[in-house]
Amino acid sequence: MKSILSLFVSMTLVSACFSQQETFSLVTYTIPSGWQKDAKQNFVSFSSSDKKKRTWCQIGVYKETASKGSIDADFESEWNEIVKPMGAANPPQTSEAQEFDGWKMKSGFGTFSFNGSNASSSLTVFSGYNVCLSVIGNTNSADYLPAIQDFLSGLKLSRPETTQPVQEIVPVTQVPENTPAFKDRFAFNTTNFDDGWVSAVQADWVSVTKGKVKVLLHYPKDGTIFPADPGPMTDAAWNILVAPRYSHLQQYKTSYVNTYNRPYLGMGYLTDNSTQQKVFVVLFHQSAGWIEVVSPDKNTFIQYFNFDPEVIRWDSDPDVLKTLDGMISRNRFAVAASDLNGTGKWDNRFSSNTFYSNYYTGAYAGMSTYSSSQWFVFGNSQTFTWELIAANSMGGVTKAAGAKGGGKFTVVNNWQLSFNKIEGKEKLYDVYFSAIKDGRVLFMNDAKYPGSGIFTGYTRK
Repeated sequence: MKSILSLFVSMTLVSACFSQQETFSLVTYTIPSGWQKDAKQNFVSFSSSDKKKRTWCQIGVYKETASKGSIDADFESEWNEIVKPMGAANPPQTSEAQEFDGWKMKSGFGTFSFNGSNASSSLTVFSGYNVCLSVIGNTNSADYLPAIQDFLSGLKLSRPETTQPVQEIVPVTQVPENTPAFKDRFAFNTTNFDDGWVSAVQADWVSVTKGKVKVLLHYPKDGTIFPADPGPMTDAAWNILVAPRYSHLQQYKTSYVNTYNRPYLGMGYLTDNSTQQKVFVVLFHQSAGWIEVVSPDKNTFIQYFNFDPEVIRWDSDPDVLKTLDGMISRNRFAVAASDLNGTGKWDNRFSSNTFYSNYYTGAYAGMSTYSSSQWFVFGNSQTFTWELIAANSMGGVTKAAGAKGGGKFTVVNNWQLSFNKIEGKEKLYDVYFSAIKDGRVLFMNDAKYPGSGIFTGYTRK
């Protein structure tokens, strides 16, 4: 049995503090800069860690062994011998096998526990010419996923009989290059999040990128949301939002989960028309808007979002989709004084109905209606006026109330605004912009009394 324990060595290994290419067995690769190297007879590994964050990553390349006769048999054998001993009890989530110049490649993903914390393992197995070999990436932090993908993207394999490089494995590890942020009148068109994701405003979507994955947060578009079963609505959205930019669609399918805010999914393997690269695309809708995820392959998608979209069924646990659904919150951009100065009215309207029934009979007992309108008018020289009107109706009687304010506003930082007089006192708001087609929505919430934490959205009139 191949020992994986040597991968979990202490950080006293010889340091390789520069990037260079080297060859081990039939694999030529680029050594990650600054990573520590450990070479054994049947494998070579590279390690990196951050003691402050308590994160680590290890990448290992295993020497070729005799093939079991197929890529599936080789993958199962390598998984059982390399990954299972680490404690990965559940079956791996695997990608479709791919072929290139006599080799077949298959990847799988699993989780295990190490030193009391959760960790993940991705195993990529190459089978061909009567041999198989493996590359493994182990980490306890998503911060290292780009490094693993970069290592895989630089691999070159040699035939056993010639030891000459036969093909660089690029199509399955690359995605289209990032597009520069769309320039409009607003001061901030990009946001760099602390976890490595970067959002950029585009003409028809917000592009969110990290490592080899690109997520498109599509703006609302006619024909993509309508009353329908999951399949027809997902098909319509796919044909409008996705299909025009790709070709050679294969293995397309749709799915959904039967829950109160039903998630819809569409997915397939395509060729990007702009780059001619093969990609795996997932189209998703749940909380708000359609989310398109572009990955070099399915295994990369699984590594970033922790589920296999091709096995989702109507009775799947909806919680597995939380990370993907949470990408909608990446449509968030800072606010500058110039974005509001002299822009006029930004308005929010709200209404709701409450229906009553008799406690004893269950018979209908009337209804009440609440509605409100709240707006800011931003003038020049950072002046503003504010007004709120609310009304409640029940039993033919309507009660109304209102409040006003005005004065000067200041930008405390790019994510907070201060107003010197609202309801007779100074108020501090947490703020951000979300991009829409040809504009923005201004979201605000009282910083000192956030309540439920739900921001109120204002649109420009």
